[in-house]
Amino acid sequence: MTFLEKIKTSFFWKHTLRMTVLFFILLTIISLLFNSFSDILKFDIAAVEETHFANGKWLKFLGSKAIISLLYSMFIISKKMK
Repeated sequence: MTFLEKIKTSFFWKHTLRMTVLFFILLTIISLLFNSFSDILKFDIAAVEETHFANGKWLKFLGSKAIISLLYSMFIISKKMK
């Protein structure tokens, strides 16, 4: 089955969506831990917010994770389908 045939099925999109949500959550948590570990340990939520979410930074921060998650999920699900 070709990739174009796979993306036309509801099975593909249902499983891709599930995996995208899971991977997005994990990627966001890991990214926050790597980039702001000391602030998180100090419970300095204001510093984490300023670094990643203030002044529209959240669009870039979460948008990139969403796109990466979707592309990765599409790749993995297409490889798992026969």
